[in-house]
Amino acid sequence: MELTIFLQNNKDMFAWSLSDMPGIDPNIICHRLHVNPASKPVVQKRRNFAPERVAIIEAVINKLLAADFIEEGKWRVCVDYTNLNKACPKDNFPLPRIDQLVNSTSGNQLLSFMDAYSGYNQIMMYDDDKANTSFIIERGTYCYKVMPFGLKNAGATYQRLVNKIFKEQISRTMEVYVDDMLVKAPKRADHLKNLTEAFSLLRQYRMKLNPSKCTFGVSSGRFLGYLVTQRDIEAHPFQIKAILEMKSPSTVKEIQSLTGRAAALNRFLSKSTDKC
Repeated sequence: MELTIFLQNNKDMFAWSLSDMPGIDPNIICHRLHVNPASKPVVQKRRNFAPERVAIIEAVINKLLAADFIEEGKWRVCVDYTNLNKACPKDNFPLPRIDQLVNSTSGNQLLSFMDAYSGYNQIMMYDDDKANTSFIIERGTYCYKVMPFGLKNAGATYQRLVNKIFKEQISRTMEVYVDDMLVKAPKRADHLKNLTEAFSLLRQYRMKLNPSKCTFGVSSGRFLGYLVTQRDIEAHPFQIKAILEMKSPSTVKEIQSLTGRAAALNRFLSKSTDKC
Protein backbone atom coordinates (compact mmCIF):
# COMPACT_ATOMS: atom_id res chain seq x y z
CA MET A 1 0.00 0.00 0.00
CA GLU A 2 2.84 2.41 0.87
CA LEU A 3 4.50 1.72 -2.47
CA THR A 4 1.26 2.41 -4.36
CA ILE A 5 0.83 5.75 -2.58
CA PHE A 6 4.48 6.61 -3.26
CA LEU A 7 4.10 5.96 -7.01
CA GLN A 8 0.85 7.92 -7.16
CA ASN A 9 2.54 10.85 -5.46
CA ASN A 10 5.40 10.68 -7.96
CA LYS A 11 3.46 10.16 -11.17
CA ASP A 12 5.16 13.25 -12.61
CA MET A 13 8.35 11.17 -12.85
CA PHE A 14 6.84 9.14 -15.69
CA ALA A 15 6.63 10.17 -19.33
CA TRP A 16 3.56 9.09 -21.25
CA SER A 17 4.67 10.62 -24.56
CA LEU A 18 7.76 12.25 -26.08
CA SER A 19 6.43 15.69 -25.22
CA ASP A 20 6.56 14.84 -21.50
CA MET A 21 10.37 14.87 -21.48
CA PRO A 22 12.07 18.20 -20.68
CA GLY A 23 15.50 16.67 -21.29
CA ILE A 24 18.67 16.66 -19.19
CA ASP A 25 20.19 20.10 -18.63
CA PRO A 26 22.95 20.53 -21.28
CA ASN A 27 25.14 22.09 -18.60
CA ILE A 28 25.17 18.68 -16.91
CA ILE A 29 25.80 16.63 -20.03
CA CYS A 30 25.35 16.77 -23.78
CA HIS A 31 26.56 14.48 -26.53
CA ARG A 32 29.63 15.60 -28.47
CA LEU A 33 30.86 13.90 -31.64
CA HIS A 34 34.47 15.12 -31.68
CA VAL A 35 34.53 14.62 -35.45
CA ASN A 36 38.01 14.22 -36.88
CA PRO A 37 38.64 17.53 -38.69
CA ALA A 38 40.57 15.65 -41.36
CA SER A 39 37.48 13.63 -42.32
CA LYS A 40 35.79 14.74 -45.51
CA PRO A 41 32.05 15.48 -45.14
CA VAL A 42 29.87 12.94 -46.94
CA VAL A 43 26.79 14.13 -48.80
CA GLN A 44 24.26 11.37 -49.43
CA LYS A 45 21.35 11.53 -51.81
CA ARG A 46 17.80 11.49 -50.55
CA ARG A 47 16.36 7.99 -50.61
CA ASN A 48 13.12 7.28 -52.39
CA PHE A 49 10.36 5.46 -50.50
CA ALA A 50 7.00 4.00 -51.47
CA PRO A 51 4.03 6.32 -50.72
CA GLU A 52 2.87 4.27 -47.72
CA ARG A 53 6.34 4.53 -46.16
CA VAL A 54 6.49 8.25 -46.84
CA ALA A 55 3.27 8.66 -44.87
CA ILE A 56 4.75 6.76 -41.91
CA ILE A 57 7.96 8.81 -42.04
CA GLU A 58 5.96 12.05 -42.15
CA ALA A 59 3.99 10.99 -39.07
CA VAL A 60 7.17 10.20 -37.15
CA ILE A 61 8.75 13.52 -38.18
CA ASN A 62 5.67 15.37 -36.94
CA LYS A 63 5.97 13.64 -33.55
CA LEU A 64 9.68 14.50 -33.32
CA LEU A 65 8.99 18.12 -34.21
CA ALA A 66 6.18 18.35 -31.67
CA ALA A 67 8.50 16.96 -28.99
CA ASP A 68 11.22 19.45 -30.05
CA PHE A 69 13.64 16.59 -30.69
CA ILE A 70 14.56 17.77 -34.19
CA GLU A 71 14.70 21.04 -36.07
CA GLU A 72 14.78 21.97 -39.72
CA GLY A 73 18.35 21.93 -40.97
CA LYS A 74 20.24 23.76 -43.66
CA TRP A 75 23.09 21.36 -44.35
CA ARG A 76 22.82 18.01 -46.09
CA VAL A 77 25.56 16.16 -44.26
CA CYS A 78 24.37 12.57 -43.98
CA VAL A 79 21.27 10.38 -43.89
CA ASP A 80 22.57 7.44 -41.85
CA TYR A 81 25.45 7.54 -39.40
CA THR A 82 27.81 4.96 -40.89
CA ASN A 83 30.20 7.52 -42.33
CA LEU A 84 29.73 9.88 -39.40
CA ASN A 85 30.66 7.13 -36.93
CA LYS A 86 33.81 6.36 -38.92
CA ALA A 87 34.86 9.99 -38.52
CA CYS A 88 34.39 9.95 -34.72
CA PRO A 89 37.01 8.59 -32.31
CA LYS A 90 35.82 5.87 -29.93
CA ASP A 91 34.83 7.05 -26.48
CA ASN A 92 36.52 4.55 -24.17
CA PHE A 93 34.43 5.38 -21.14
CA PRO A 94 34.00 1.94 -19.50
CA LEU A 95 30.63 0.21 -19.30
CA PRO A 96 30.04 -1.90 -16.18
CA ARG A 97 30.68 -5.63 -16.38
CA ILE A 98 27.32 -7.31 -16.75
CA ASP A 99 28.31 -10.39 -14.73
CA GLN A 100 29.37 -8.25 -11.76
CA LEU A 101 26.18 -6.19 -11.89
CA VAL A 102 24.01 -9.29 -12.01
CA ASN A 103 25.91 -10.94 -9.15
CA SER A 104 25.34 -7.92 -6.93
CA THR A 105 21.56 -8.03 -7.40
CA SER A 106 20.93 -11.42 -5.82
CA GLY A 107 20.10 -11.79 -2.14
CA ASN A 108 17.74 -8.82 -2.00
CA GLN A 109 14.22 -9.12 -0.60
CA LEU A 110 12.76 -6.44 -2.88
CA LEU A 111 13.76 -5.08 -6.27
CA SER A 112 12.48 -2.32 -8.55
CA PHE A 113 13.35 -2.35 -12.24
CA MET A 114 13.28 1.04 -13.96
CA ASP A 115 13.72 2.05 -17.56
CA ALA A 116 14.10 5.60 -18.88
CA TYR A 117 11.54 6.79 -21.43
CA SER A 118 13.34 6.98 -24.77
CA GLY A 119 16.46 7.43 -22.70
CA TYR A 120 18.95 8.53 -25.36
CA ASN A 121 16.59 11.28 -26.47
CA GLN A 122 16.71 12.84 -23.00
CA ILE A 123 20.32 13.93 -23.64
CA MET A 124 20.85 17.02 -25.78
CA MET A 125 23.26 17.20 -28.70
CA TYR A 126 26.14 19.64 -28.46
CA ASP A 127 25.08 22.70 -30.49
CA ASP A 128 28.00 22.59 -32.93
CA ASP A 129 27.37 18.90 -33.68
CA LYS A 130 23.64 19.07 -34.47
CA ALA A 131 24.17 19.62 -38.18
CA ASN A 132 26.19 16.40 -38.41
CA THR A 133 23.07 14.40 -37.56
CA SER A 134 21.13 15.78 -40.54
CA PHE A 135 18.79 13.59 -42.57
CA ILE A 136 16.72 14.26 -45.67
CA ILE A 137 13.10 13.46 -46.41
CA GLU A 138 10.64 14.56 -49.06
CA ARG A 139 9.71 17.83 -47.42
CA GLY A 140 13.12 19.00 -46.28
CA THR A 141 16.26 18.52 -44.21
CA TYR A 142 16.25 18.07 -40.44
CA CYS A 143 18.83 17.53 -37.72
CA TYR A 144 18.60 16.18 -34.20
CA LYS A 145 18.57 18.46 -31.17
CA VAL A 146 18.74 15.42 -28.89
CA MET A 147 21.03 12.41 -28.99
CA PRO A 148 19.59 9.91 -31.50
CA PHE A 149 20.09 6.16 -31.63
CA GLY A 150 22.82 4.89 -33.91
CA LEU A 151 25.66 7.19 -32.89
CA LYS A 152 28.91 5.44 -32.10
CA ASN A 153 29.42 6.68 -28.56
CA ALA A 154 25.83 7.22 -27.42
CA GLY A 155 26.02 4.36 -24.90
CA ALA A 156 29.20 5.76 -23.34
CA THR A 157 27.63 9.21 -23.00
CA TYR A 158 24.56 7.73 -21.30
CA GLN A 159 26.64 5.63 -18.91
CA ARG A 160 28.69 8.69 -18.01
CA LEU A 161 25.44 10.48 -17.13
CA VAL A 162 23.97 7.74 -14.92
CA ASN A 163 27.30 7.24 -13.17
CA LYS A 164 27.21 10.93 -12.30
CA ILE A 165 23.57 10.91 -11.19
CA PHE A 166 23.80 7.78 -9.03
CA LYS A 167 27.45 7.93 -7.94
CA GLU A 168 26.52 7.52 -4.25
CA GLN A 169 23.90 4.82 -4.88
CA ILE A 170 25.66 2.47 -7.32
CA SER A 171 26.58 -0.84 -5.65
CA ARG A 172 24.95 0.31 -2.39
CA THR A 173 21.25 0.65 -3.26
CA MET A 174 21.28 0.60 -7.07
CA GLU A 175 22.81 -1.03 -10.12
CA VAL A 176 22.79 0.81 -13.44
CA TYR A 177 23.72 -0.30 -16.95
CA VAL A 178 23.11 2.49 -19.49
CA ASP A 179 19.32 3.02 -19.32
CA ASP A 180 18.55 -0.09 -17.25
CA MET A 181 18.26 0.88 -13.58
CA LEU A 182 17.63 -1.38 -10.61
CA VAL A 183 16.89 -0.31 -7.03
CA LYS A 184 17.61 -3.04 -4.49
CA ALA A 185 17.08 -3.65 -0.79
CA PRO A 186 18.42 -6.60 1.24
CA LYS A 187 15.70 -5.81 3.79
CA ARG A 188 12.10 -5.24 2.74
CA ALA A 189 11.76 -2.29 5.14
CA ASP A 190 14.53 -0.35 3.37
CA HIS A 191 13.14 -0.58 -0.15
CA LEU A 192 10.86 2.46 -0.11
CA LYS A 193 13.65 4.59 1.37
CA ASN A 194 16.03 3.50 -1.40
CA LEU A 195 13.39 4.12 -4.04
CA THR A 196 12.66 7.58 -2.65
CA GLU A 197 16.34 8.41 -2.86
CA ALA A 198 16.49 7.29 -6.51
CA PHE A 199 13.37 9.25 -7.46
CA SER A 200 14.74 12.38 -5.80
CA LEU A 201 17.82 12.21 -8.03
CA LEU A 202 15.77 11.47 -11.14
CA ARG A 203 13.67 14.55 -10.43
CA GLN A 204 16.74 16.68 -9.78
CA TYR A 205 18.24 15.71 -13.15
CA ARG A 206 14.88 15.80 -15.00
CA MET A 207 15.08 12.19 -16.16
CA LYS A 208 11.71 10.59 -16.93
CA LEU A 209 10.76 6.92 -16.65
CA ASN A 210 8.79 4.69 -18.99
CA PRO A 211 5.76 3.39 -17.03
CA SER A 212 5.28 0.43 -19.37
CA LYS A 213 8.81 -0.84 -18.72
CA CYS A 214 9.06 -0.34 -14.96
CA THR A 215 8.32 -2.90 -12.25
CA PHE A 216 8.33 -1.92 -8.58
CA GLY A 217 8.63 -3.83 -5.32
CA VAL A 218 9.05 -7.40 -6.59
CA SER A 219 11.13 -10.30 -5.34
CA SER A 220 12.44 -11.31 -8.77
CA GLY A 221 12.69 -10.02 -12.30
CA ARG A 222 14.69 -9.84 -15.50
CA PHE A 223 17.83 -7.72 -15.44
CA LEU A 224 20.32 -7.59 -18.33
CA GLY A 225 19.05 -10.88 -19.70
CA TYR A 226 19.11 -12.84 -16.43
CA LEU A 227 16.38 -13.80 -13.99
CA VAL A 228 17.35 -12.29 -10.63
CA THR A 229 15.74 -13.70 -7.50
CA GLN A 230 16.28 -13.33 -3.76
CA ARG A 231 17.79 -16.79 -3.68
CA ASP A 232 20.09 -16.72 -6.70
CA ILE A 233 20.55 -15.83 -10.37
CA GLU A 234 18.87 -18.08 -12.89
CA ALA A 235 18.90 -18.47 -16.64
CA HIS A 236 15.89 -16.73 -18.09
CA PRO A 237 13.44 -19.14 -19.79
CA PHE A 238 13.60 -16.99 -22.95
CA GLN A 239 17.33 -17.70 -23.26
CA ILE A 240 16.80 -21.44 -22.96
CA LYS A 241 13.85 -21.42 -25.34
CA ALA A 242 15.87 -19.51 -27.94
CA ILE A 243 18.41 -22.36 -28.08
CA LEU A 244 15.91 -25.20 -27.92
CA GLU A 245 13.94 -23.79 -30.83
CA MET A 246 16.96 -23.19 -33.06
CA LYS A 247 17.40 -25.39 -36.08
CA SER A 248 20.73 -27.17 -36.51
CA PRO A 249 23.19 -24.56 -37.82
CA SER A 250 24.26 -24.94 -41.43
CA THR A 251 26.09 -21.65 -42.07
CA VAL A 252 28.86 -19.74 -40.34
CA LYS A 253 26.41 -17.04 -39.31
CA GLU A 254 24.05 -19.58 -37.73
CA ILE A 255 26.96 -21.18 -35.84
CA GLN A 256 27.96 -17.75 -34.54
CA SER A 257 24.38 -17.18 -33.43
CA LEU A 258 24.35 -20.50 -31.55
CA THR A 259 27.68 -19.87 -29.80
CA GLY A 260 26.54 -16.37 -28.84
CA ARG A 261 23.36 -17.69 -27.25
CA ALA A 262 25.29 -20.45 -25.50
CA ALA A 263 27.82 -17.94 -24.16
CA ALA A 264 24.98 -16.06 -22.45
CA LEU A 265 24.30 -19.24 -20.46
CA ASN A 266 27.89 -20.32 -19.77
CA ARG A 267 27.68 -19.49 -16.06
CA PHE A 268 24.95 -22.14 -15.73
CA LEU A 269 26.73 -24.90 -17.69
CA SER A 270 29.63 -26.98 -16.45
CA LYS A 271 32.55 -27.04 -18.92
CA SER A 272 30.54 -24.80 -21.20
CA THR A 273 33.60 -23.86 -23.31
CA ASP A 274 34.35 -27.51 -24.03
CA LYS A 275 30.74 -28.16 -24.96
CA CYS A 276 30.67 -25.15 -27.29
